[in-house]
Amino acid sequence: MIEIRPIKDLRDTTEISKLCEESKEPIYITKNGYGHLVVMSMETYKDKLAKADLYEKLAEAENQINNGEKLLDAEAVFESLKDRYGK
Repeated sequence: MIEIRPIKDLRDTTEISKLCEESKEPIYITKNGYGHLVVMSMETYKDKLAKADLYEKLAEAENQINNGEKLLDAEAVFESLKDRYGK
């Protein structure tokens, strides 16, 4: 569930920190009734970055397919990785 808090709630850093850890979602901070900041735990931030990176790579792969670029055979790629790094 989206958590929206006024900026004055940032005074209680322990509560905000606990809320970030428990919810695993960003906390939206308002100032004078308007969106101002987003606060989240480092774990949530890393997860969001990883997901954004994945979506970017998927979009790039889709563009390559649509542009008719040469594609690699998945089995050949995995065999090459096994040969190079083992197992």
